[in-house]
Amino acid sequence: MDLGISTGNLGDWKRGKSTPGSNKLIDIAMYFDVSLDWLMTGRERQVEKIHERLEVYLVDVSSIDWTVKLSAHEKAFIREYIHFTQHRKMLRRKKAEKEK
Repeated sequence: MDLGISTGNLGDWKRGKSTPGSNKLIDIAMYFDVSLDWLMTGRERQVEKIHERLEVYLVDVSSIDWTVKLSAHEKAFIREYIHFTQHRKMLRRKKAEKEK
């Protein structure tokens, strides 16, 4: 299979023994050209499209309270979001290279 999913992993997913990680879910959704909402729930999320101009946002880091401690769950969420963002950039780069 093009997605690099072993038959063992697929079998575990089917039996509910394990679930795919967020990066694998993104790969699957992209492969089948469906949204993550549809992949996870079987239905599309109804949202209004918002078009934004690409702008640079500046953050005043002097106003950030660096003494606030994050919970392990919050740190894991941030790590997962960073990995998700890196994965998405890599996929966009590969897609752009294929289109050349």
